[in-house]
Amino acid sequence: MAWVKVPVENHPLFLAALPKDKRITTMQMFGGIAAMVNGNLFGGLFGRSIIVKLSDADRPEALALDGTAPFDPMGNGRASKDTLQMAESVMDDPAELRDWLRRAYAHAATLPPKAPKTPKKPAVAKPAAKKPPAPAKKKPAKR
Repeated sequence: MAWVKVPVENHPLFLAALPKDKRITTMQMFGGIAAMVNGNLFGGLFGRSIIVKLSDADRPEALALDGTAPFDPMGNGRASKDTLQMAESVMDDPAELRDWLRRAYAHAATLPPKAPKTPKKPAVAKPAAKKPPAPAKKKPAKR
């Protein structure tokens, strides 16, 4: 699967379609924007469309849309079981975009909160090992 850059015009569409809840946070991901609630990802931009993490009840309806498929970002057959890449046509209909993000948000909000990741400690530079002194060069023997 060839990488498709997220169109910049999709960023404001995505942000405007997010549910209005102070628990929602956004971050940069896959060259676009991802949205989380209580530390759980529920949607984001990918390629020319969105990805959504849906409940078992909503997933079949989404998969019935022509162009929707399990999310496989690397295209190597290792798709996510509960995250779908929606049909590109979803970006053309603000009401449909809002509805899928609302459903994904409703599902993610029921999941247990994730603890914030602790920042990685910077690697401590180890002192360079001392090189053993080079052996003294022998003078060539006189003949």
